Amino acid sequence: MRLLKSAVFLVLAMGCSAAPQQASGSIGSAMLGKRLEGRTGVVSASHPDAAAAGVAMLDRGGNAMDAAVATAFALSVTDISQTGLGGGGALLWHDAGSKSQDYFLFYPRTGRDSAWALEDTTLTAAQRAARGSAVPGMVAGLLAAHERHGRLDRATVLAPAIALARDGFIVSPLLARTIISARAKLAEDSAALALLVPGGEPLSAGQRLVQPVLAATLELIARGGSDAFYKGAFASALARGVQAKGGLIAEADLSEFPVTRSAPLCAEWRGYTVLSAPPPMGGASVLAMLQMSEASGVTSADGFTTNANAVVRLAGVQRLATADAGWWRGDPAVMSVPARGSASAEYARIRASSIPSTAPDTVRRGNPWPQERSPLPASCANAQFPSAQPTAADTATAAARDARETKEESFTSHLAVVDGQGNAVSATTTVGVLFGSGVYVGGFFLNSSASNLDARTRGANRYANSTIAPTLVLERGAVRLVIGAAGSQYIQPATAQVTMRILAFGEDAGAAIAAPRIQTSPVRREVEVEPGFSTDVYAALVKSGYRPSSRIADLMFGAVHAVHVRRDGTRIGIADPRRDGSAAVQK
Repeated sequence: MRLLKSAVFLVLAMGCSAAPQQASGSIGSAMLGKRLEGRTGVVSASHPDAAAAGVAMLDRGGNAMDAAVATAFALSVTDISQTGLGGGGALLWHDAGSKSQDYFLFYPRTGRDSAWALEDTTLTAAQRAARGSAVPGMVAGLLAAHERHGRLDRATVLAPAIALARDGFIVSPLLARTIISARAKLAEDSAALALLVPGGEPLSAGQRLVQPVLAATLELIARGGSDAFYKGAFASALARGVQAKGGLIAEADLSEFPVTRSAPLCAEWRGYTVLSAPPPMGGASVLAMLQMSEASGVTSADGFTTNANAVVRLAGVQRLATADAGWWRGDPAVMSVPARGSASAEYARIRASSIPSTAPDTVRRGNPWPQERSPLPASCANAQFPSAQPTAADTATAAARDARETKEESFTSHLAVVDGQGNAVSATTTVGVLFGSGVYVGGFFLNSSASNLDARTRGANRYANSTIAPTLVLERGAVRLVIGAAGSQYIQPATAQVTMRILAFGEDAGAAIAAPRIQTSPVRREVEVEPGFSTDVYAALVKSGYRPSSRIADLMFGAVHAVHVRRDGTRIGIADPRRDGSAAVQK
């Protein structure tokens, strides 16, 4: 314990000494930490203290994985309405030396209980919320990834998170807003209410939040690793706490949680190699939007802000990709999902050719099965995510023209890291809706991820679905962009739009992330638009049959965090001004 406390003090001292380097005259100089440049390591995350924790690992000689894991655990303390030990996610690692990638899936999953396959309408609202708590994978996934690729010891990478929980941090405007909006949920647990609504008054921005129970749990993990969390007394208490609320997590489910390692999805786009999260995560849609944008001429435009035709075409691309994603989803261990076909350039050309000149009320899903076994591009040789085999039921329903809109209310957290050697991590984590299921145990909130399962995907012993899509873009084997987003169904469109602005249109990364975005649905002609486009864009959308609706940049419109690596080696960390995040650079 004395050694652990010493590590905490040393890491915090180093983290506090890392002053942000603002780019003169950029968005970063006007908005603290939103755009920072460096020549070595850069971290971008949804809270400045968490980004500083990651940079502290780089300053200690750690690599991108050490920084990412330290950042993720710190976010479990500072971004508790969005992510935490009771959630899970996905992480994509790039090794600069071997030019290889490793993908870790640790999203929450259902356990053995067959009730997870059923929708019980007799439950109370609180019981339904607890039933939505799937087995959390956060601790197992982060520690597995760190053990595989990190350099520093476990106590060191957890030290910043422990200190932030024990000593407290300053509540941000975003956290203050989420506490107010989720007050009714928090009231279901007296300990959670006392923590976040002390004396009946929600914590406000500028106050300090101290979490001693969470600090004790993190110290337990630092000492004993995953086993201390998933087995023994702690796991038993967690299972009892969930079941007392009506949930299904059993002690055996915790002890058997599998972290899945696989190749990422891979595609070529405009000379780049793009890697993202395979199913049941949402990377296929990001790749599909990029590919369809290329095939339909969107990426040949000068940009989106003033180019009316490009935005209209982009609306069509988004609707097609979302229609596909709404149906072709599920845990590939128990379902056939044509992810490679959906992300292929050949399928993108077919889909792009069907973009109508006038927006229909509904767009229909396509059939990517014919492209599922097409050879991958040469640059994807090290990222061979296996192709799927359609079942008889898949073949029978592939031609059905069923439209679907998937809305997973998810308030996630994304981080991006590039270290001085060019190693990189893109990771997205979540507890689902704000404060997850509301079940509060061990100083953290359990996720609501099982609520993402529907009649087609519901069942026992499987990962839940998600739109999260941590993404890496390489050029000749070197990292060019590390990117991802938070925001449920806004994640993939936001990630694709910022990627196109930076790499297709050559926009500065800071301007690209702050620029206005659009969001569509496959079953409505409404297009949500942020302010900032030219009036010609709004007029063209109306002329094409769309119904633009004004959406002020806010919590839900996608919060992108990224690191752009220029060809001259300059690393630009960018954090979305729509939320409280920040970038930090290695000193």
